[in-house]
Amino acid sequence: MSNDWPVDPDGEEGSEGMRKFDMRIIADKVDEEEDFPMDVAEFVDEYGDYPIRINHERVVAMREIFEHVEPEEFETMVDMHKAVGDAMRAGDFWEYHPQGKDPEKKHA
Repeated sequence: MSNDWPVDPDGEEGSEGMRKFDMRIIADKVDEEEDFPMDVAEFVDEYGDYPIRINHERVVAMREIFEHVEPEEFETMVDMHKAVGDAMRAGDFWEYHPQGKDPEKKHA
């Protein structure tokens, strides 16, 4: 793991003592009332180097996840959650897929 993170991914600021992971850490960076609609590029410019703990052994920079985000703008927090979830599945950040990696063909 890199020691060059802007915050400790396992510290209070990074994950509240390892209680928060991936999507929750990303969602905590936005204000549902003030930040939408959101320009994805501006969000990545501001938080792209922020460490996101995926699981007990993997931490990635937020920009790595957002490389797989397709929309250029999120209208709502729900839109952001859907796009980030899709990006995390597309980039194989999540090991567990509740309906299988390809829900049309294979279930977990």
